[in-house]
Amino acid sequence: MAGHSKWANIKHRKGKQDAKKAKVFTKLARAITVAAREGGGDPEYNTELSNAIEKAKAQNMPNDNIDRAVKKGTGDLEGVNYEQITYEGYGPNGVAVMVQCLTDNKNRTAADVRHYFTKYGGNLGADGCVSFMFDRKGVLIIDRTDEMDEEEVMMAALEAGAEDFQAEEDYFEIITDPSDFANTRNTLKGDGYKFSTAEVSFIPQTETKLTEEDDVKKMSKLIDAIEDSDDVQEIWHNWDMPEDLEI
Repeated sequence: MAGHSKWANIKHRKGKQDAKKAKVFTKLARAITVAAREGGGDPEYNTELSNAIEKAKAQNMPNDNIDRAVKKGTGDLEGVNYEQITYEGYGPNGVAVMVQCLTDNKNRTAADVRHYFTKYGGNLGADGCVSFMFDRKGVLIIDRTDEMDEEEVMMAALEAGAEDFQAEEDYFEIITDPSDFANTRNTLKGDGYKFSTAEVSFIPQTETKLTEEDDVKKMSKLIDAIEDSDDVQEIWHNWDMPEDLEI
């Protein structure tokens, strides 16, 4: 499946983002609040809420923060009404980019996202302009330890419903159909596995290389600027990021 190398690079980048815990927790709380508002506050009956909570736990978000976010969604606590919007566009040299936002001000967020694209050599496009280049999949990353047996992990993943398994040097990547994601995650969690990443995401069907140093710098700055926005939840792209890229 295309996109395996992208996850290694995403994992590498997350170290920088994880250093900004307050900002990360704010974004996670928004996702939990919206999921609870739209589907109810019981994660057993609300898959989106269950996914959002598991993602927050994977980032070591305190339970009190999670509980407050759920209560804001159910109306037990006062909260802001956020709307989910996905923007699509192109980075330098036609790199496909999708940006998922949760915002309380669409006009502000649209202007900000458009500004980031324009500033760093890209342009914001119309809905659907790049989404067809991605497959929506569940992604589970298990950090590899010396005690883990690769074949054992692979068999556990496949028996839990995974459709693809990839063993990398320091982690295992498990891909699922979005409809099987929660069950696969919960089954493996019950088997004692812990995830550094557990989310439904978009994986590029093909990747785009950037050969010009200026394009590489602009694309890296574009990703950083978008990720730094409080309104942005996720950014997906099909850039074949160099493994030795200085972040």
